[in-house]
Amino acid sequence: MLSEEGTGRFLSSRVRDIRPSGIRAFFDLNVAGGDTIALGVGEPDFVTLEKVREACIRALREGQTKYTSNAGLMELREELSAYFSGNFALSYDPGQEIIVTVGSSEAVDLALRAVIDPGDEVLIPAPSYIAYEPITHLHGGKIVEVAATAEERFKLTPQALQAAITPHSKVLMINYPCNPTGTVMTEQDWLPIAELVIKHNLVVISDEVYAELTYGRKHVSIASLPGMKERTIVVSGFSKAFAMTGWRVGYACGPRELIAGMLKIHQYTAMCAPTIAQIAALESLRHGLAAKDEMMASYNKRRKLFVAGLNAIGLACHEPEGAFYAFPSIASTGISSERFALRLLEEAKVAVVPGHVFGSGGEGFIRCSYATSLVDLEKALERMGRFMQVMQPV
Repeated sequence: MLSEEGTGRFLSSRVRDIRPSGIRAFFDLNVAGGDTIALGVGEPDFVTLEKVREACIRALREGQTKYTSNAGLMELREELSAYFSGNFALSYDPGQEIIVTVGSSEAVDLALRAVIDPGDEVLIPAPSYIAYEPITHLHGGKIVEVAATAEERFKLTPQALQAAITPHSKVLMINYPCNPTGTVMTEQDWLPIAELVIKHNLVVISDEVYAELTYGRKHVSIASLPGMKERTIVVSGFSKAFAMTGWRVGYACGPRELIAGMLKIHQYTAMCAPTIAQIAALESLRHGLAAKDEMMASYNKRRKLFVAGLNAIGLACHEPEGAFYAFPSIASTGISSERFALRLLEEAKVAVVPGHVFGSGGEGFIRCSYATSLVDLEKALERMGRFMQVMQPV
């Protein structure tokens, strides 16, 4: 019999090279942490709307348990088409330009697999969501990080993008509103970026899963700019804005040729997103928009309280304009983000994510999710304040 060590040699080199998720690592530590306040995993604390849950139960009772089309329920794609037209100034053909996926994570995976060949460079503003790098690596692409600095409020600038582009650049992978920084890009921010994308003939994969979660301004998709829709795959899902993380329903919208390529892969892997989850997503679009707005208003209250509290205890934090994350600096402590997060967990029972897991520019910061109750946020701030008063760098 082969030993456990012996079977490891069967793993592909690409899989062996991938690091485990830094977010999940701190989540797993928190599971055994007892009275820990979790500000680590980006998951709404709301329960999926009752009407949506009832729609799923009704579908089960009616026996709606068969496969859907590989691309997803046509009714859902039609509703998504209307939703994008009404909210984001984008028009997509539900028959050929929209695919429903197993969460937005699968949509990102399909998009990257559909467009990159081994050796192609994928430009990613950093710090950024941790999944983009390993997915790109698995498919033979090469990550090129584009610095999005705190001095620029973590926005992607044309100067930084131009400096990173090479003859091998093919994809610009973006995520605004941004996880982990909460940064939002305006139309004026996007215009010079779009010019560079067109000039260098890049494909854009735009992860807009936090598009509904913006504060004081409306989300602008880069795909809505002139000349960009035909070279952009927009990825999103129901997890964040509709509190449907466990349902695993995402989608992608884009040029029919690229969506067709994604569909080829999807039909041989996932086949289709779960039928009853698609029915629940459809119900969310039809009857859950008011609840979505109520959740958004609650996040806004939490954002203001938490960011003000962080600054008051000595953790300098810019005001996030989207998503539900604060990204405060811990540079004043003189220790690494990983050491800070570990000590905060052990000594103050507050779980956060060290910034270094989000790539270049993340060191010196921590990510805190404020998608939890005001009561817990206030407790977390009290604990973090006491921690900052007594902490000595080691």
